[in-house]
Amino acid sequence: MGRWICCLCSRVADPLMLLLVLALSCSPFTAATTSPSVPHVKPSYSFGRTFLGLDKCNACIGTSICKKFFKEEIRFDTWLSSHLKLPPSYLLSYSGNYTDDAKSWRLVDITRLTSKYQHDRADKRICTSLLKTKTCSLERALRRTQRFQKWLRAKRLTPDLVQGLSSPMLRCPSQRLLDRIVRRYAEVPDAGSIYMDHLTDRDKLRLLYTLAVNSHPILLQIFPDVEGWPFPRYLGSCGRLVVSASTQPLRDFYSAAPEVAADLALQLLTVLRSMGTNDLNYFFYFTHVDAGTFGVFSNGHLFIRDASTLGIIDKEEGSQLIDGQQEHKDIFSCLTVDCQSAFVSCDSIREKHSLVMVCQELLPKLLKGKFLQPVQEKIDSFLQHCASGLTDDQGVNEAIAKLAEILKPLRSCDSRFAYRYPDCKYSDKY
Repeated sequence: MGRWICCLCSRVADPLMLLLVLALSCSPFTAATTSPSVPHVKPSYSFGRTFLGLDKCNACIGTSICKKFFKEEIRFDTWLSSHLKLPPSYLLSYSGNYTDDAKSWRLVDITRLTSKYQHDRADKRICTSLLKTKTCSLERALRRTQRFQKWLRAKRLTPDLVQGLSSPMLRCPSQRLLDRIVRRYAEVPDAGSIYMDHLTDRDKLRLLYTLAVNSHPILLQIFPDVEGWPFPRYLGSCGRLVVSASTQPLRDFYSAAPEVAADLALQLLTVLRSMGTNDLNYFFYFTHVDAGTFGVFSNGHLFIRDASTLGIIDKEEGSQLIDGQQEHKDIFSCLTVDCQSAFVSCDSIREKHSLVMVCQELLPKLLKGKFLQPVQEKIDSFLQHCASGLTDDQGVNEAIAKLAEILKPLRSCDSRFAYRYPDCKYSDKY
């Protein structure tokens, strides 16, 4: 460019003008600094309806947080490349960042109700079983079902409307629990009533679909963390993605320092006790636990990270399904599980059910080889006693009480445990 200008300048008649142009245009430094600047284009995600699952609505969770995605106020924190490409759609969960003011960001978890493979398989099952086609409008197909037609006519969510759904939360439903679901359903703007008058047909289908596929987001809504429940905060959903406060899975702490392991083990026992005994008289139990079921916030506080395998028994009202109702199944019963799978009887759930599972699956991995003898030997003995207590609730209680007694003085009081620091310096409670 500089040489071209110089050649043009050579045709200038006025010698003074020629010298001026040469000084301004032919200098390499000047040419570099005066070249036209390339306009800065803000990179953005090319969000697609397919990635979010919006193309499947209203066979989806909801749309309450979609604006955040499209305004880039929710970002996938490990995928902030120069082109801000979206992560692979086959992943079950993603780590992200969330903001309300574009200045301060906080970590969030972005999760799917189930894997993309399971979603695709369920979508195909809906089309082939209801409309006899490989592809279809999921909403139109599900609207034709006898169950959803009953939902449309219903004024209140009653046990017969959820019978046969595979969610552990609904295996032993009470009217009090179902009223709580409707009253606190966060995907509608004017929740608060136990009657479904404020729910549109679209809202009812979304709620039914969510309950049928994975009740995790519903549990986060009806038992919020601000009321002291051990769940991460529900921030909203978009299509088939759920956004909640971020936690680090318990598996990441299996190699943690002894004092950290002792602290998390005690918290785990405390959470399980609160799930069995609480002011609302709901008994929570797990049908399955693994290293991703529990999570830890950045302040060291332990929460239930994945509530999808959590069942609820109402100790105040009991289950209001009569014998045989649980076995009634339809397409909504088979979206994520084999239709032939048998349900667990409500009467077969024991009080120490979850404690025994945790003693078998999680605590040995968290506490293994962490402490000096004879402390480690005592811990292992109590864990073994707890894990084998399938028919001895009293024995489990005693083992857990002694285990907690050993673990409590093994904790430390410092800033790593911000959820109880500095209070732990002044109170025996911590």
